[in-house]
Amino acid sequence: MSLIKFLEILAILAGAFSGFAEARRKRMDVVGIFTVAFITAFGGGTLRDILLDERPLFWVAHQEYAILIFLLALVAAPAIAMMRKLISERLVVVADALGLGLFSIVGVSQALEAGMPIFIASMMGVITGIFGGVLRDIVCNEIPMVLRDGRPYAICSFAGCWMYLLMTKAGIPGDFSLWTSALAISLFRLVTWHRGVRID
Repeated sequence: MSLIKFLEILAILAGAFSGFAEARRKRMDVVGIFTVAFITAFGGGTLRDILLDERPLFWVAHQEYAILIFLLALVAAPAIAMMRKLISERLVVVADALGLGLFSIVGVSQALEAGMPIFIASMMGVITGIFGGVLRDIVCNEIPMVLRDGRPYAICSFAGCWMYLLMTKAGIPGDFSLWTSALAISLFRLVTWHRGVRID
């Protein structure tokens, strides 16, 4: 398995978990939990593939991704119900930050592979990173987190994507660039959220 596919799987799991947690916090049933987890895990990558004219969509080409979310939803519904008191906004933010970092770097890397110019590639990374969370919040009847909390979110993704692009341009090994940039995005998001850094 290539590193980019491994990162994509980790991103899907992080996105799905934030979907599980938010859906359960809204007291949805198992169908709702699966639906929210599915769109959170696959929303950003789907929009990226549509914009890049990639067919089939990544989760259609790898049906095991969809099956994994389905099976996890069956387990997550009762498990999260038992841990309801532990499901807080903080937990959703942490899972969302991990998904943001991983999805963003997967997105920018795949856009580069598709031959996109570097600025477009960076925007594809941002779209991949944030759009699943936007859909999650809309379905859960919330103003999307990227638009409401006033803390750096898309900016974290954009900065991390450019970090990856510059590291790649400098000839730094790809594996190191992928991990470092993804981690930087997640940490930047968590630190700014924790310290209450605002851009409004």
